Amino acid sequence: MKKESVRIVFMGTPEFSVPILEGLIENYEVVGVVTQPDKEVGRKHEIKPSPVKEVALRHEIPIFQPRKIKQEYQEVLDWKPDLIVTCAYGQMIPKEILEYPKYKCINVHASLLPKLRGGAPIHKAIINNYLRTGVTIMYMVEKMDAGDIIAQDETVIWQTDTVGTLHDRLSQMGKELLLQTIPNIIAGKIHPIPQEESEVTYAWNITREEEKIDFNKSTIEIYNQIRGLNPWPGAYATLDGKIVKIYASKISSSFFTTKENGEIGKIYEDGIGVSTKDGEIIITELQFEGKKKLKVEEFFHGYDGNQLLGKIFNKE
Repeated sequence: MKKESVRIVFMGTPEFSVPILEGLIENYEVVGVVTQPDKEVGRKHEIKPSPVKEVALRHEIPIFQPRKIKQEYQEVLDWKPDLIVTCAYGQMIPKEILEYPKYKCINVHASLLPKLRGGAPIHKAIINNYLRTGVTIMYMVEKMDAGDIIAQDETVIWQTDTVGTLHDRLSQMGKELLLQTIPNIIAGKIHPIPQEESEVTYAWNITREEEKIDFNKSTIEIYNQIRGLNPWPGAYATLDGKIVKIYASKISSSFFTTKENGEIGKIYEDGIGVSTKDGEIIITELQFEGKKKLKVEEFFHGYDGNQLLGKIFNKE
């Protein structure tokens, strides 16, 4: 397939950005990739490249990994891009880069802007019980996620969605929307729309405090928190002083009037019933400290779940 003769630089880092970069490589001349520096991962502290860097290496595309793009940006300009596409890059981009390309700099963002500006829009859409979300392509400005909107596409957030399933769906939507949009940018056939500042909400990166489950909250709030952190970074609670990661749950119709919030009140074949502010949440997949992740029914193959009855999560 003949590629369009537009010089594109791509700036991105995580797995979400990979399909978007691959779509550009298939259709355009990607002359360079900018991504975050390699990081140490795991207990062995192995140096690992970003998912975007791995794609660039496979396609033998030049790579630039500045620690501070605001101070080290000349290499990007030396690639002489006609268009710069960013997606979850992870650093604020200086005006020297923003003002350089003929067709400007555009960004693929995983929300329906101006809603959920920031680094965790997929997590927060689920945690905050949004019914719909989507992807936005916008022009880049020096203020975070604040540029004029070029195009959007939306999707329903299903009650069965996790951050993992929604992440993958939005990533593909972003790729498709970008490939539909770039020809219109080049042809001058777009009509950007300024964002309505009065409608702005933010989705800041997930903190450790936001990962901890508070069983004094409602069942639906806890259910959304668990699926909004599955599979990463994972919600957690403590039991007998040890951390228990909780990856999946379901909402129960039961209500324990005599149980303390966080108390394990019932054992099911496939779950652990825990009292909440207004009912019961049934934990169906978990990981005890030092153990592997298991569905509760698998965990019960080697453990009598009735030993958990009466125990209370997050008890000091």
